Amino acid sequence: MRIWLNGTLRTEDEAGVSVFDHGLTVGDGVFETLKTVRGEAFATTRHLERLARSATGLGLPAPDPDEVRRACRETLADDPRPLGRLRVTYTGGYAPMGSNRDEKVSPTLVVAHFGIERRPDTTSVVTVDWTRNERGALSGLKTTSYGENVVALAAARSRAASEALFPNTTGALCEGTGTNVFVVLDGRLYTPPLSSGCLAGVTRALVLEWTDAEEAELPMDVLDRAEEVFLTSSTRDVQAVARIDGRDLPGAPGPVTAAAMRVFDERSAADIDP
Repeated sequence: MRIWLNGTLRTEDEAGVSVFDHGLTVGDGVFETLKTVRGEAFATTRHLERLARSATGLGLPAPDPDEVRRACRETLADDPRPLGRLRVTYTGGYAPMGSNRDEKVSPTLVVAHFGIERRPDTTSVVTVDWTRNERGALSGLKTTSYGENVVALAAARSRAASEALFPNTTGALCEGTGTNVFVVLDGRLYTPPLSSGCLAGVTRALVLEWTDAEEAELPMDVLDRAEEVFLTSSTRDVQAVARIDGRDLPGAPGPVTAAAMRVFDERSAADIDP
């Protein structure tokens, strides 16, 4: 496996960045994770558009989309896999210690590809008391500042779950550490709106387009009442939740979730860059 770093494919031993890279010292960076199938990345255009939005929202110059596409293409050609995770990381580059950036920012671009296994059809999740700040400076941006996700996911793993779900500061359902969440109430499919502070997930957007799902403000206790719950992300696609905290959801995936899984599989197989 070789890694793209600032214009060149390098071995793991060669692919080093400065210890003063702002992405390392203060988490000043953004990233995207793309699912790959037989050496092709899924929904590349949507992911690179979000990468640019996150970068400019963080105050970084937008990455050159042609360079990022070339980096993705050459990384995949060097290491094609049946199923994989393509990680694109874009940081503030070399900077002085502390939160200030240099007047002239020279960003770092890293692209790496890893093989993954297909996710199970069902999973368990837990809720946590820590909140997403829907009014924070990083709200809606996919940044490398993932410390709170690391802590929450460790808490989930300690309780035999694969994901932790956050409320926002108003107590509304928001998102998971790396997922969006959908619930079924009275046979209808809902997901929190972007105003909740959740990330504008690529898979979330496609499910909204390809099903009759609606956005709605949802209290956290909706998870106690929902007939079905599922998660979406680039590597999970649509994944049914079979257990939330101590509550089982028998028969998961239920009919609405199963239909969403089916339409997502069909539509994504028909178009690699929807």
